[in-house]
Amino acid sequence: MKILDLLPSVLIGAVASARSMTPMAAIAGARLAHRDTPGRLWLLNHPLFKFGALAMGVGELFGDKMRSAPDRTVFLGLLARVMSAGIAGSALAPRGREKLGGGLAVATAVPLAYLTLAGRKTAMARIGQTKSGLIEDALIVAAGAAVVGLAVGRRR
Repeated sequence: MKILDLLPSVLIGAVASARSMTPMAAIAGARLAHRDTPGRLWLLNHPLFKFGALAMGVGELFGDKMRSAPDRTVFLGLLARVMSAGIAGSALAPRGREKLGGGLAVATAVPLAYLTLAGRKTAMARIGQTKSGLIEDALIVAAGAAVVGLAVGRRR
C-alpha cells in the first residue's frame, strides 16, 4: 500500500469539514450507481442508508441557508462531521485499511471545520449568507463527487 492510497480518505474528510452530509450522499450516489467502494462496510449496501444519506445531503444544502443554522463547530455539527468523515473515510480506504482511512478523515474534518467556518464567515460578510452558501455548496458538492468518483473508479 502506498500513502497516496489513503488520499481519498483525507480529501473526503476535508469535504466533511464544510458539509457534514455531503460525503455520505456522494458515497450513497456511487452505491446507487452500483459502484463499489474500496473499503468494505455493510452499512453502505442498506437501502435506508442510501436514500437517507441522499435526503440528508440535500436537506443540509437547504438548511445551511437559514439564518438560524448553527455554526458547523457546535457539538452536534462536529459530531456529524466525525461520523460522516469516519464512515466515508473508511469506505474510501483500501481494503484492510478502513480504520486508518476513517481516522485520517476525522483528523482532517474536525480541525478543518474551524478553517472552513472562518472562510465562510468572511465570505458572508462580503456577499451575504445565501450567495456564500451557494458558492460553498457548489465547490463542496463538486469536490465530494470528484473524490468519491475517483476513488471508486480506480481499479485495485
